Amino acid sequence: MSTTRRQVLARSGALGAGLAFTGALSELFAGTAAAAPGADRPGGYGPLVPDPDGLLDLPAGFRYQVLSREGDPLRSGEGEVPSNHDGMAAFPGSPGHPGPAAYGRAHTRLVRNHENRPNAAIRVPAVPDLTYDPAGMGGCTTLALDQRNRVLGERVAIAGTAVNCAGGPTPWHTWLTCEETEDRAGTNGYTKDHGFVFEVDPYNPLRTGAVPLTAMGRFQHEAVAVDPRRGVVYETEDAFERPFGLFYRFLPNKPRGGRGSLRAGGVLEAMRVPEVPDLSAIREPGTAFDRVEWVPVPDPLATRTPIRFQDFGKGGITHAQKLEGCYWGGSSVYFVSSYARSEEGSAGDHFGQVWRYDPRRGRLTLVIVFGPDTDVALPGESPDNITLAPSGGLMVCEDGDGAQHVYGLSRRGEVYPMARGRQNLGTPDEPSWGEFAGVTFSPDHRTMYVNCYTPGTTFAVTGPWR
Repeated sequence: MSTTRRQVLARSGALGAGLAFTGALSELFAGTAAAAPGADRPGGYGPLVPDPDGLLDLPAGFRYQVLSREGDPLRSGEGEVPSNHDGMAAFPGSPGHPGPAAYGRAHTRLVRNHENRPNAAIRVPAVPDLTYDPAGMGGCTTLALDQRNRVLGERVAIAGTAVNCAGGPTPWHTWLTCEETEDRAGTNGYTKDHGFVFEVDPYNPLRTGAVPLTAMGRFQHEAVAVDPRRGVVYETEDAFERPFGLFYRFLPNKPRGGRGSLRAGGVLEAMRVPEVPDLSAIREPGTAFDRVEWVPVPDPLATRTPIRFQDFGKGGITHAQKLEGCYWGGSSVYFVSSYARSEEGSAGDHFGQVWRYDPRRGRLTLVIVFGPDTDVALPGESPDNITLAPSGGLMVCEDGDGAQHVYGLSRRGEVYPMARGRQNLGTPDEPSWGEFAGVTFSPDHRTMYVNCYTPGTTFAVTGPWR
């Protein structure tokens, strides 16, 4: 097998199904930190052990704590824990940051999105100075945790936003939360336009407030990743209908300027790969494009026409179905197309792609392709949120049918089960758990945090991490 096309078949233990990976591993992990000793022993962490409480199956030696559940009272007294837990990030709990007293003792802070639409069961409470649109049901909450992952505080960080799906952390320890909607004022009862990115300070949300970063575009945002050296922000668009979403970069007027600097504006551009109008047409892992163009977006606010419909001039623009997860690793940005279906208008079919863009070389590379003709058998078919694991591999949240999982991907190319949601409504083949989302690790790498989308639940997973 070549270094740019490897295929390793691994058993999934308790799942009893074959899992495989096909892709350019040397490309995927280039520039990342070295793996810990023994990090890539075959088989991941072993088979999943059924949870007697019916919540979360984990490998032997691992345990979970439920940190927060939808409908429980917020520790701040502001209302109930909102619905639809989605994107999330973990930050160090530096006591030097001002804020509520309970937060001063924190070891870790979590910022958690709530992807609430107008019909959400429990909205993010509208609180003074942190609410953008009183009609918006979405937003973020923050949790302060001690070294044993006990919850010290839980409060609203931003409210009055809509469909907060994913986002991404900044190098200056804030969270960029993304609205996955293009609804305007007057639609669904909203009093303001939506489809923006907002900055959230996990230590003291009042320092960031509820200010839309309008220069970063108004579209169906999914996730962002920040180049820590250049300050460039990369953005994915999860558009549901043709033409599908775009991959963007935002060139800020104040690169690496710290908290609040993105309010100074900048230039929004969209990626064009000449002669590749649809990324799903590319099938071979390791395929690279050295000619990548960035075209200024004609109307970032989409005042009349959604950005993906706008005229980008000769050559058009490059689209892709279900652009979702996005993260920075080493010297490159990685982004995910969860799936593509020709019957829905894509140029090709796949169960997931991971792409890498290296800004120094201006090179775009297809790193991974999941199914249908790559021998990959992820039961739910679609990778969504992804994050770098302490071992140097990846953790991938599945978003598909049936039981939901978090999978690990080792540097050796093995896909292994890390967690499975088990709670159901009495019908074993119809779990009540929604997808997993927001997988992230504590700064000390000792805890994996992950959300169940519905019923909204945040877990802390500890054990013999390598």
